[in-house]
Parts: sequence; C-alpha cells; structure tokens
Amino acid sequence: MKRKIAFISEHASPLAVLGGVDSGGQNVYVAEICKSLARLGYHIDIYTRKDDEGLPEIVEWLPGIRVVHVEAGPACEVPKEQLLGFMDEFTNSMVRIIRRLHLDYELVHANFFMSGLVASRIKLILGIPYVITFHALGKIRMIHQKENDAFPASRLDIEQMIVEDADYIIAECPQDKQDLIEHYHADPSRITIIPCGFSSEEFGPASKAGARRRLGLRKNDVVLLQLGRIVPRKGVDNVIRAMHYLRTIPHIKLLVVGGSDDKPDFDRDPEFKRLQALARDEGVEDKVIFTGRRNRKQLKYYYQAADFFISTPWYEPFGITPLEAMACGTPVIGSEVGGIKYTVRHGETGFLVPPHDPAALAEAVKAGISCPEKYEALCRNALQRVNENFTWSFVATQAHRLYMRIAAERKAKTTYLLDLRRAESKPLNGYQPNAITYAS
Repeated sequence: MKRKIAFISEHASPLAVLGGVDSGGQNVYVAEICKSLARLGYHIDIYTRKDDEGLPEIVEWLPGIRVVHVEAGPACEVPKEQLLGFMDEFTNSMVRIIRRLHLDYELVHANFFMSGLVASRIKLILGIPYVITFHALGKIRMIHQKENDAFPASRLDIEQMIVEDADYIIAECPQDKQDLIEHYHADPSRITIIPCGFSSEEFGPASKAGARRRLGLRKNDVVLLQLGRIVPRKGVDNVIRAMHYLRTIPHIKLLVVGGSDDKPDFDRDPEFKRLQALARDEGVEDKVIFTGRRNRKQLKYYYQAADFFISTPWYEPFGITPLEAMACGTPVIGSEVGGIKYTVRHGETGFLVPPHDPAALAEAVKAGISCPEKYEALCRNALQRVNENFTWSFVATQAHRLYMRIAAERKAKTTYLLDLRRAESKPLNGYQPNAITYAS
C-alpha cells in the first residue's frame, strides 16, 4: 500500500520556471525529493499557492505525484516577502481540499517558515504530524541584512513557534543544525541532518571541449561560472570584484547565468543594473558575460564548460548548484559558510574562502589553475564525493527513515494512550462504581 504524504511549499512550486528572484533551490528540492520518494512507493500531494488564474486545482504531474494549487491571495505573482498575510486563507483552502477529497495523510513535510505555519495549523485542526525544512532562517538573515530584510518581523516569532511545535526538523547541514540550536534553542534530539542532492539523470561529466563548442567558448578560455538566482545574498558582486584581481590572466571570462528572463534586462532589473555598473567600475566589463536565464537542460553544458564553479554567498543554508557543478566534474570555489563548507572539502574537491573577500577568491582561482595535476585531482575528487554522498535517492532514503520514525513514535503514543484509557476504565478487584446498590 502506498504511503500518502503532503508537501507544502507555498511560494516554490515544482512546476515553476527556475531562475527568477523567488524560484531556485527550494523548487528543485521539492521536485527532486518527491520524485525519489515516489520511486520508494509514496503517493505525494504538493500544495503550493495558485499564482495564475489559468492553473487547475490539481495537476497530475508524475506517477504518484500531484501538484495542488491552493487559493491564497490574488492569483498572480506576489513576492514571497508579502505572502505571510495570505497563510490563513492557504490553511483554510488546504483543509477544505483535504476534507472534500477525503484525503488521509500520514505526514506533512513543510518547506519554509510560512509552510511551517500552515502545517502547524493543519496539525491542530486535523491531527497530522509534520516535519519542517526551513531552507533559510530569519535570525541568520537578520544578522547579515538587518533593516534590508524585507520579511515581516513576525517571521522570527513564527519560526520559534514552529521549532517548538514541529515533530521533527530537517537541518540541511551541520551549520544549519547549530544555528537552530544556538539561535532558536531547538531540541537537538528532534533535529536530523538530511542534505540536498543532485539529479544524476540531468548532471554528469562530459567533454569540456564539446561543452565549450556548444556555448561558443574557446578551448583556451579560463572560464569561471556563477549560476543561480541574481539576488544580493548570492554574492555575485564579490565574484565581479575578484575579476579585477584576475583581469590580467589571458582569456579569462566570468559567466553569470540566471535571472527572470532569457536575456538580462539591465534597465528593468535593478540587481542586474547594479552588477553591470560594478563590472564597469572594476574595469572588467568585457570579461563578465551576463547570459540571462537558461533552462534546466542547458545548465549541464555551462557546468561542464567551466574551469571552476564560483559560489560566494554570505549565507547559504545548503546550496544545490555546487553539487550540480561537482557532478559534472567541475571543482567549486565557495564561501566558508553553511552548506557550502559541508559539501566542498578545501583543497580536495575545491577551495573555501571567506565571504566578502574578493582578493582571497582571486588567489584561490590562481592556485587552482596554476597546477594541472592538482586541478585534475580536484575534478576527480569532486565527482566522487558528490556521487557517494549527495544523490537524491540517498536524500529520499534518509527522509523515508525519518518519516518511519515519526510514524512509529505516533503509533507508540497512540497505543500508550489507549492502554491508559483502558486501565482507567478497568474495575479494580471487581469494584464497579456504577453498580453500587443500597439496601432498602
């Protein structure tokens, strides 16, 4: 019998086009872990906000997986920072769907704090336990962004409530677990570390020369790749500043892949405009290529063509793109933060550098390209590490074990309560309180 579970991902649909401000790693996480869980025999409904009038309520996406579009606010794109006020409507809509279709879920897996808020209310109303993957923590964002963080201040209280209420918390890396314990006083025994993964069906090693021909790059180019959402947290500006120190290296190029459109709109997108101006100020405008968004099928060619994948955010709970690069045999130079310092082994699969330090990043690039033998070892080690530790099938197996633990604990608790009620109702030595008779 298939096990039925619900995923909640209020702003990150598995059906969304990737590359925009609010579509990235969480969309990939939800899509890929659900695919692998379905292969393990799960039937999964993914609840996400309806952001287009043309979307049907239920999409039969893949065998064993449905996407359920929930009415919550206007049926149009809304920045995720403005969605919190619609979560009551999301909850009510989800409860109505569950009751109308007589759905019986063993578990809810919430993704992001707003989905956790919905899951906590579903637990209260319907008694369904839930596990939460936060994907990012408000208190850590506040440390770095302060008044520039656009989320409501109530996010912190909501996250604290979820930490105390959730049946289990999935931390994506050891740093994520440490942050939950230090900043939210989370119970360590209720946290389990389950990393993100990569799709071996989409990403793998191939001829670097062939990938470069496809992209119009030359064989002797030194290619650095930055790929992902174009938002300040990702540290694209740090990589552009590092290019100033690398500008004398012959044929060096930085490819910046990502954005909401296939071609970057420097007039409409303020972040693109800022980065373009920075490249000009640093004297590397001719060496930085903004490609715009690329679809999933194209990404592997960029990973395969690059000499190094660069990812230097100041905060990264995990980071899926470094895994995808490593799966293509491309070593990573990343910030020594969060999930990156967990996935990248310094000097073995790539290099770790401090965030906000373009000079250190430039030195790592120089060290990486100066010794061909060392570089080849980095490529081999990166490929081995990612295939041994970070496939989605491995991730789904870990999640399955957690779900089974929650089910076992719930069953044990139910059995205990039933036994307790029986014991309370059992007469003691034949004494029947309701059978007392009085002599006439």
